[in-house]
Formats: sequence, C-alpha cells, structure tokens
Amino acid sequence: MQEHFQVFARYNTWANQRIYTVVAKLSEAEIKKSRSAAFFGSILGTLNHILVGDQIWMSRFEGSDHGLESLDQVLFDDFEDLKIARREEDRRILTFVDRMSSPYYERVLAYRTMEGAAKSGTYAQLFSHLFNHQTHHRGQVHALLKEAGEEPPAIDLLYFLT
Repeated sequence: MQEHFQVFARYNTWANQRIYTVVAKLSEAEIKKSRSAAFFGSILGTLNHILVGDQIWMSRFEGSDHGLESLDQVLFDDFEDLKIARREEDRRILTFVDRMSSPYYERVLAYRTMEGAAKSGTYAQLFSHLFNHQTHHRGQVHALLKEAGEEPPAIDLLYFLT
C-alpha cells in the first residue's frame, strides 16, 4: 500500500505542476472568469477547491483542526499565491505519505464532515478519495483551459508512469 500511495502522491505533484504551468499562461481575467461549466465558478475557484479539499483531508490525517469554513472557500484570490500554497501542500502530502507504513493504511479514521456528520473509513479508502478528488477536479480545470483557449497538458497517470 505504501508504494501505491507514494506513486499517487508523486503523480499528484506532477499533474498539479503541469496544470499550473498552463494556467499561468492565462491572464488574471481569464483565470477568474466565471464559467458555467466550472463547479466552483472559475479556474481559480476550482483550483482553490482542490486545495481546500487537500487541506481538510491532510488535517484529518494529521489529527489537527483545518479551520476552513466551506468547500468553496477561496483561500487565495491571487494565482501566484495559490501556486505557492499548492506546492507547499503537495510537499505536505508527499512527506506524510513517505512516512506512513503499509499497516497504517488499514487503520480506521473517524472524522466529521463539514456539515458535522460523523463518518469513518480506513486510511487506504480515505487516501484513495483524496487522490481521486484531486483527479476529478483537475479534469474540470483541464476542460476549462481548453475553453479559455489554451491547450491542456497531458496529465493521465500513464504519461506520468512512462
């Protein structure tokens, strides 16, 4: 399990770097432009949502309070600040996953949703969700980049593995 999640942590970092490189080519207006296909309003809103999700889950894994208010919270209105925070969060995920051992993934984590509902799952299930959530919303940004006139980067896992 450890090697599996280490691969996904590295893939996540790689895919984020590729997406952020293309987003950086856009004007601030394009990054913030309201888009009907965006679940979180814009490219910036969607990238913020991915970071919010990561911070919530990593805080749960680490046993700390994330202090976030909502899933659509805009942590960074400036793309450059968001890019820095994204790199820091990717390092946080990589470091955490590198320290975990395979038996750890079988442990159960009890947590509360943003609405306060009690939930639980194994670390393996919840880390799978963390990485799947990122992939899902990066796919949305991928489509929004095309809509904004930029060629989206190849971010399939197979491209990372080869």
